[in-house]
Amino acid sequence: MEWLLNPEHWVSLITLTALEIVLGIDNIIFLAIIVSKMPSHQQPSARIIGLGAAMIMRILLLLSLTWVMRLTEPLFHLLGRAFSGRDIILILGGLFLIAKSSLEIHEKMEEARSGGPDIQIRTTAFWGVIVQIMLLDIIFSLDSVITAVGMAREIWIMIAAIVIAVGIMMFAAGPIGDFVDQNPTIKVLALSFLILVGVALLGDGFSFHIPKGYIYFAMAFSFAVEMINIRVRKGMS
Repeated sequence: MEWLLNPEHWVSLITLTALEIVLGIDNIIFLAIIVSKMPSHQQPSARIIGLGAAMIMRILLLLSLTWVMRLTEPLFHLLGRAFSGRDIILILGGLFLIAKSSLEIHEKMEEARSGGPDIQIRTTAFWGVIVQIMLLDIIFSLDSVITAVGMAREIWIMIAAIVIAVGIMMFAAGPIGDFVDQNPTIKVLALSFLILVGVALLGDGFSFHIPKGYIYFAMAFSFAVEMINIRVRKGMS
C-alpha cells in the first residue's frame, strides 16, 4: 500500500493523464468527423470500440518499451538528414490527415455547390472506421508514449493514465461528435484544424518542430469567433 501514499506516483499519474487528454484532442476531432459518416445507430458503438481498441494499442506500445525507444534511432540518411522510424510514421500520418481532411472539405464544397442537403452519405464501413481510428491513435499517441516513458518510472502509472484519459475521451466523444455533426461550419473548422495538425506532424517528421500550443491557440480563437457567429445567426433567425 506504500505506492498509494507516495506523492510522486500521484503527481506522475495526474500529469500523464492530463498529457494524454490534451494530446487526445486531435483524436476526438478526427473521431467525430469520421464517425459522422456512419449510420446513427452505429456511431456510439464505433466510438467505444474504436477508442477501446486504440487504448489497447497504446498499452501494447507501452509494454514494448524497447521497440518504442528504438523508433527514435536513425534508420537512414537522405539529403544530409537522418530519418528514424518515428519520423516515417509521423510523415505518413501527416500526409494521411492532410489528404483525408482536404477530401472532406472538398466534399462539403461540392454539396454546397450542388445545392444538396448538408448531410453526409453514410456508407462508411464499420470496421474500416475502427481501423482508421486505431491507426491514427497510434500516430497521435506516439510522442505521448515516448514522453511517458521519460516521465514515469512505474509502468502501472503509464497504463492507468492511458485508461483514465481514454475513459474521459469516450465520455466526451459523443457530445462533441453530435455538436460537430449539427454545425457544418464547425465541421469545416475542425477539418481545417486537422490539416494544421497534419502539417505539424510533417514538420516533426522532418525535424522541424511546430509547438502544438500555437495550433491549439489558433483553433481556440477560431472556435470562439465561430461560436459568436452561431449565436448571431440564431439571434437573426
